Amino acid sequence: MIQNLSEIEEKITESTVWEKTKEFLSLHMDFGNDISISILDVIIIITAIFITTIILRVVLKIITRKLPEEDKGKFNVVYGYFRWIIYLIILLITLNSVGVDVSAVFAASAALLIGIGLALQTLFQDIISGVFILIDQTVHVGDIIELDGKVGRVEEIKLRTTRAVTIDNKVLIIPNHLYLENSLYNWTQNGSTTRESVAVGVAYGSDVQLVKKLLLQAASTNDHVLSVPEPTVVFTNFGESSLDFKLVFTLSDSFKAQFPKSEIRFEIDRLFRENNISIPFPQRDIHIIK
Repeated sequence: MIQNLSEIEEKITESTVWEKTKEFLSLHMDFGNDISISILDVIIIITAIFITTIILRVVLKIITRKLPEEDKGKFNVVYGYFRWIIYLIILLITLNSVGVDVSAVFAASAALLIGIGLALQTLFQDIISGVFILIDQTVHVGDIIELDGKVGRVEEIKLRTTRAVTIDNKVLIIPNHLYLENSLYNWTQNGSTTRESVAVGVAYGSDVQLVKKLLLQAASTNDHVLSVPEPTVVFTNFGESSLDFKLVFTLSDSFKAQFPKSEIRFEIDRLFRENNISIPFPQRDIHIIK
């Protein structure tokens, strides 16, 4: 039985079809004097590219499964660029594994990539930062952010820049790499309401309980101030020229906080005048020695 199997295998090996297949797979295509690739090598390269494509698609689905639909399109653009780089790397590695000398190609590619990287360093930082923003959802459209002393409401998040509008209706273009280099304050990530405050000083000898009552009245009568949580007054310090207080309250729209805060200051000034509470100006005693 074993002998019969051996004879069959020998016949298959010696068959004309098998020999022609081997000859076909062994055919070489020459590219220059140093590069020669067989048909079998081409099949191996195509298989490697096919497997890489499947892996990249799976990775893309895993990364973008939680992204909003509008952000998936932006991410796919960047992912497309990185995909071709990965294809190039896989191609070079596969060529090297089948016996093609690609050391010169590796050296040239490395030098080219270093040159491009140095020339477009800031651009790459912006794009990579944009990808991070899309993935970890640090900033959303509609959020109020403070970055490098500038405050704006986010209108659009692109791969290279974030567009925000300031309270003065000026467009603020923020390069995305600034998110990696600076501390970002997201005013509305925990919700649309924020705690705001107005500081005021009164003259020494003033009735502090009356001051507290008037400050709470100024906040509670303002339509923009939320009743829950209730406004509160903090006695912050015995200043050089005044008793210092801080009125703390909650607003539903912190982006326009300066307007209700201005209204509250007007109301505080009116109430203080009606109740003979004075806001002192800084004073200094000067002693002249003759």
